[in-house]
Amino acid sequence: MSIGTNWAKYHEYRASTLHQPGTIDELQQLVSAASTIRALGSRHSFNDLADSTELVSLAAMDPNIVIDEETETVSFSAGLTYGELGVVLQGAGWALRNLASLPHISVAGAIATGTHGSGVTNGTLARAVSGLEIVTASGELRTIGPVDPEFDGAVVSLGALGIVSRITLDIEPTFDVRQDVFSGLSWNSLLENYDGIVTRAYSTSIFTRWVDDAVGDVWLKSRIGDRKPPQELYGAARAATDLHPLPDASSSSTTTQGGIPGPWIDRLPHFRMGFTPSNGDELQTEYLVPRRHAVAAISAIRGLGDRIAPHLYVSELRTMAADSLWLSGAYETDAVGIHFTWKFEPDAVLALLPVIEDALAPFDARPHWGKLFHAVRRELYPKLGEFVSLAEELDPTGKFRNDYLQRNVF
Repeated sequence: MSIGTNWAKYHEYRASTLHQPGTIDELQQLVSAASTIRALGSRHSFNDLADSTELVSLAAMDPNIVIDEETETVSFSAGLTYGELGVVLQGAGWALRNLASLPHISVAGAIATGTHGSGVTNGTLARAVSGLEIVTASGELRTIGPVDPEFDGAVVSLGALGIVSRITLDIEPTFDVRQDVFSGLSWNSLLENYDGIVTRAYSTSIFTRWVDDAVGDVWLKSRIGDRKPPQELYGAARAATDLHPLPDASSSSTTTQGGIPGPWIDRLPHFRMGFTPSNGDELQTEYLVPRRHAVAAISAIRGLGDRIAPHLYVSELRTMAADSLWLSGAYETDAVGIHFTWKFEPDAVLALLPVIEDALAPFDARPHWGKLFHAVRRELYPKLGEFVSLAEELDPTGKFRNDYLQRNVF
């Protein structure tokens, strides 16, 4: 019997067993005895990345959150979500530099897939990692840190190296953020002033459906103490009321807007922790392109607007700083994420993906590993060979491999 589906109800897991160990010893024994096994987090991957004949969840393990003020780090069990971790950090006067739009996702899953928030000086969520503990195929507990040569390959790992059991992240003193939304930005203003718009705040998100006369809404998240947001943004006016990223949807689940300051944990995500942002009746795709290609790539997708819009809820444009993580979409380049939240129309969406990827091919687009895509261009990952060698070293029998990894990595 299946253990159910992913969050989007699109992929039904083929695993018939979901282990929920309570201790690290139990986890090591499970991994050692299994023939094939992988970790299951918050089920927010939109493909078969997190599937195997056996799965293991770490949600039942003691979170054991340890804040080290001297090194400005926090370590914790890998079963935690960002929302759970964020509440503890904020209560102790600390913060993470960046968050994704959903605080509901697991930290380990987000890191392993190169998930990100936004901000031209903010890296992907994986960039905050300063240490990992991994249960390898033999059941050994292996600690990997920045001084180890394999560190940059082990962070965005797609679960191919083992079961991550504990994570250490860099933190900083807590800070407040205000969120201001602007509507009516014209396409000419966006394309002519793209860098000015995305650098105008600590974190910027641009929402669009590609076909309207105006781009859509721009969400500026500004750290208190930094430059205040403008009264108007390149012709876009301040929104009079709180908005949802989806047109005409209720803003009751979104984080507070209107320039009202609040803690980072309550402003950097788009959605509040106490609300389910949707019922999961959607699909998602995202491509990360080098920021130097942003305007050309956005223009190329706009050219497909009439084909995309009938199947789309909304798209979001975000930025991130370069990193050195081998399988990251921002590996050695500042990047722009072009995200699609699709209606639950799998046949139509899957047919569009090759068309979109062809349009983005001149701009070296890398797909988000946890979302729907057609194909991976292996040449865009210069360290892929080294990653495969690392996986073969830590998992010589392929215990953590699955169909997804065979297609896209090995």
